[in-house]
Amino acid sequence: MTTSLQKFIDELQLRGRSPLTQKHYARIISALARHYQRPPDQISDDELKQYLLHLLRERNLAASTLVVTVSAFRFYYRHVLHRSITAIEEALPRMKAPTTQPRIYSPQEVERLLNAPRLNPKHRVMLITTYAAGLRVSEVCRLKVSDIISARMQIRVEQGKGQKDRYTLLSPKLLAALRDYWRLYRPRHWLFPSSHYPDRPLTTRTAERVFNRAATLAGLPNHDGIHSLRHSFATHLLEGGVDVIVLQRLLGHTNLATTAGYLHVRQEHVARLKSPLELIEISSLQPQS
Repeated sequence: MTTSLQKFIDELQLRGRSPLTQKHYARIISALARHYQRPPDQISDDELKQYLLHLLRERNLAASTLVVTVSAFRFYYRHVLHRSITAIEEALPRMKAPTTQPRIYSPQEVERLLNAPRLNPKHRVMLITTYAAGLRVSEVCRLKVSDIISARMQIRVEQGKGQKDRYTLLSPKLLAALRDYWRLYRPRHWLFPSSHYPDRPLTTRTAERVFNRAATLAGLPNHDGIHSLRHSFATHLLEGGVDVIVLQRLLGHTNLATTAGYLHVRQEHVARLKSPLELIEISSLQPQS
């Protein structure tokens, strides 16, 4: 299994898949082998289907998780075991994940969360940066000191999702908070280094724990974890009148449809809109006397 798994990782690297994808896919294939106590090349198509049903019915995994699982299986069986594409697609259909709207905080709730009591300055500034720049958790954790470009009031996101570089906002308030933070901690390379290993960045798991603690201290629901700060950033910008194309670039989305998902905006914003019917005179429905 070790040789087969290394070949799998090699194929993922050759096709430019991110380190996070490599890690997730390798974990999925390893879990499949452990479940059947056999190498993946000895597992039949029917057993693959039964395993997916096991994940769905007994482990109650979300449809989105099963979509990723199927993608990992398809890649492995196609590029490592060289099964035919048609056979793979028939054996491993992709579930349709339900369409959901991202859950967000109001500006007042974000203010409560970012000012939650008993957070140390490093963790508070990490959360402020995540919201103010609309970053993914992996992106904020891997920010470098050199990525803060104060002369242009921009933050450089190096090799974000899809292995793309981009620039996003550096607000004056965030810059002031980062300068105060730098005077306290003097980070050298990573903007938010690990407390135990200063030569490594803060882990995404730690960042999620910090967010969960802040939400609890602020008396707020967890929503979608720290990613809800990115959702809130996007929605609040749209409500402020930012063009969706500009937002797409700030978020680093390849597909405009992904960004357009934020056009749902908050309910109270929708309530302020007027239907075009309000511009039209209609006759009364009362019977004529």
